[in-house]
Amino acid sequence: MIQTDRRTDDAIAAALSRIRTRAEPLGGGFARLADAIGRAASGGKRLRPALVTASFAAFGGRCDDTPAVFPVAAAFELLHTAFVVHDDVIDHDTLRRGVPNVAGEFRLLAGARGADAEGQETLGDAAAILAGDLLLHEASRLIATAEVDAVTRERLFALYDDAVYVSAAGELADVEHAVSDDCPDTSSILDATFNKTAVYSFRAPLQAGAALAGASSSALDAVGAAGGCLGLAFQLVDDLIGTFGTPAQTGRDVGVDLREAKRTPVVALARGTREWARVSDAIAVAHTGPVAIREAQRALEASGARARVAALVDETLADAAHAATALPGEASALIDSLSTAIRERIP
Repeated sequence: MIQTDRRTDDAIAAALSRIRTRAEPLGGGFARLADAIGRAASGGKRLRPALVTASFAAFGGRCDDTPAVFPVAAAFELLHTAFVVHDDVIDHDTLRRGVPNVAGEFRLLAGARGADAEGQETLGDAAAILAGDLLLHEASRLIATAEVDAVTRERLFALYDDAVYVSAAGELADVEHAVSDDCPDTSSILDATFNKTAVYSFRAPLQAGAALAGASSSALDAVGAAGGCLGLAFQLVDDLIGTFGTPAQTGRDVGVDLREAKRTPVVALARGTREWARVSDAIAVAHTGPVAIREAQRALEASGARARVAALVDETLADAAHAATALPGEASALIDSLSTAIRERIP
């Protein structure tokens, strides 16, 4: 996959430094929150800002003429970090990449001060929610203060606005599916998958880079259509990795999605097959250990769900390629290279 530019990393670092500078005079706890935000935003692939700058270059943008591309790219990384921090609260997770996340850090802090379990959870969740709020604010501030003309700023804010609203709708639908007694149909799960991830992770960053380069409205529509397909395919591959991937691919235990009984498209596509009863029974006990997880994997494979999701990835990438035919050469080539990188991730 593509890499971030050093100047984008500098813009992200400057935004995080500003959060610290604003927080330090406001008290010890708030200063600690700023430090935790910095840790939450460190590392990672920084895919979304890389997509902004790659799209900008593919549409003929010149960094010397439009240095605003870097703070705008940074805004999409802060948006991603905000969603991750809030998502951890929703999922009741206290670890990220094997170390305490924002909520986890403040739970430990509360415990060290003598708080009981309920108090630890209260402080941890409050800190994480506020951290996500600050990151969302800082992302919007970067777009608001970027040195661009009024028309471009309006375009960028429309993309940012859409990314926030659609992603929030996808997150809520995902939680509704998780708590429902009935297994949602495949269409509903795919819609939630698209909304939760594809828009803010691929469509909006690619469109933002194109907008900064002065692309036409029709080009923005085309790269948005291609980006949406790429984002859906990317998440479908992530679901395959979460179900069948190795620890090296997931960064977590084998079959983590099965262990957590997530209602992913892989599971949805198994429903209605002859193997569904076996799949359902296997997933119900997958949390008990590796042997149960392996049985759930075998059941899903026997149902044909793994092959059907892989085929859906290919179909979605073909749709991206079709949308890219309306783009100029370098932009079309970018879509093609991203499609190849996504396809190569399939476990």
